Amino acid sequence: MSAHIYKKVEVVGSSTSSIEDAVNNAVAKAAESIRNIRWVEVVETRCHVEDQKIAYWQVTVKIGFTLDDN
Repeated sequence: MSAHIYKKVEVVGSSTSSIEDAVNNAVAKAAESIRNIRWVEVVETRCHVEDQKIAYWQVTVKIGFTLDDN
């Protein structure tokens, strides 16, 4: 059995409805080009305000994935 080697990338997801949707959007987009995603670490949460109301959520996440064995 080989040791797993991991890499992390940082991305920011956004959503007009919720923090959870912002995280899901970030993971879904990253999954289009990254294989073997193993975990998500929420680093920062913020929201954009327009007209004194939350317009959308922004969540910065670090996505961990295993590197392929060659």
